[in-house]
Amino acid sequence: MLTEHFSYNEMTRSAWAEKHGVDNTPDALQLAALQNLCRVLLEPLRHAFGPIRINSAFRSEAVNTGVHGVGASKHLSGEAVDIHLPDVETGRAYYRWILQHVDFDQLLFEHRRDGAMWLHCSVLLNPDDNRHQAFPNYRVRG
Repeated sequence: MLTEHFSYNEMTRSAWAEKHGVDNTPDALQLAALQNLCRVLLEPLRHAFGPIRINSAFRSEAVNTGVHGVGASKHLSGEAVDIHLPDVETGRAYYRWILQHVDFDQLLFEHRRDGAMWLHCSVLLNPDDNRHQAFPNYRVRG
């Protein structure tokens, strides 16, 4: 377990990596960033709302390329997570809560034309570097 409610497997799991036999193992610094992400963002969010589901967290270079992730993605350093949203109302509630209670780097309410949606949030290992960028309606291609 990285923290009380978030496991190593949950934060490093990748269906793409499993399907393609690609290693998705973080190094020591990436692992420290994942633990920080869980401690600063995910545990407090869980305490406020109950269990939450993670779509994606850490991605190795190969996995990030394979899933067409952004080249400078904070997923690569273990500093970002995509949170599953069961519905728009829950997503908006998570978004507002994070905005008010978490020292974050970036917070994006992401959605695609097909209706898929998720909350992307990054929390940097060095909190002094957090930019506090928030986008309540971030459309991605696809």
